[in-house]
Amino acid sequence: MSDNGLTPELMLDMYYYMALARAVDDRMWILNRQGRAPVVYTSNGHEAAQVGSAFALNRGEDWICPYYRDLALVLAYGMTPREVMLHLLGRADDPNSGGRQMPAHWGHAARHILTGGSVVATQDVHAAGLALASKVLKDGRVSVAYFGEGSTSQGEFHEALNFAAVHKLPVIFFNENNGYAISVPSRKQMAVQDVAARAAGYGMPGVIVDGNDPIKVYEVVKEAADRARRGDGPTLIEAKTYRFVPHSSDDDDRAYRSREEVAEAKKRDPLTLFEAYLREQGILTDEKLKEMQQKIKDAVNDATDYAEKAALPDPSTLADHVYG
Repeated sequence: MSDNGLTPELMLDMYYYMALARAVDDRMWILNRQGRAPVVYTSNGHEAAQVGSAFALNRGEDWICPYYRDLALVLAYGMTPREVMLHLLGRADDPNSGGRQMPAHWGHAARHILTGGSVVATQDVHAAGLALASKVLKDGRVSVAYFGEGSTSQGEFHEALNFAAVHKLPVIFFNENNGYAISVPSRKQMAVQDVAARAAGYGMPGVIVDGNDPIKVYEVVKEAADRARRGDGPTLIEAKTYRFVPHSSDDDDRAYRSREEVAEAKKRDPLTLFEAYLREQGILTDEKLKEMQQKIKDAVNDATDYAEKAALPDPSTLADHVYG
């Protein structure tokens, strides 16, 4: 075991969820292009940041408040490929919303994944609220809000950080900075180079980490979670990453970034880098990789078939949970 507590088995597990997310992502895009699924938001390129952070938490106990790009996060946090596909196709058994929410609006109460909405940055306030509840209840839980750098221009982001810092809440604000707020480069939507620099204005630590390295992400999130549990308050973490595909299946990223830029970024694909590291350490062999790839292929095929055969919501339940 390394000094950070990551065993070879845990690192293999991390790689599995990163590869699983990429495969589920690819299948979702195919289904969309075939007209069998609506809009798709991808975690492609963000897998290391999301999985590394998930493994540093008490999965299923600590609360996470994801945003729409967090497919790899929710898979690593316990959501199954079947549940993801039920959500994508709007089936009645979708645990996120019973087929009522648009895709990538994650929420799974049993897994401690707080349901989110379409308005960016509101999950920051929700995470602070959950952390306040944990402080009052003394339940030892940490809450984590996930968001893109575009969200940091929203008022809710600043309100959440200020409130959390004043009350020393057990919360982590986890920014996945891929350089683009949809089509707007970060230099055009914030005057600071690093989101983490904003932490100083609220009296909390601001940490920058390589979002392509799941081990480094794990280490900084583990440290922030330990700090939060000690009662020392919140941390703002900025994971520098990159999105390899368009913002969504309805976006054409050729309008705002060059193919050369994307190709250069793909040289630091977190899956490729982590696979190489695990091979160097003698943790991942050709045989293990082949077994894992087959397991992932079977899981993705099973999830697709299962969700496509699953029942749609009963129209008579349309008004359930709606108040007037």
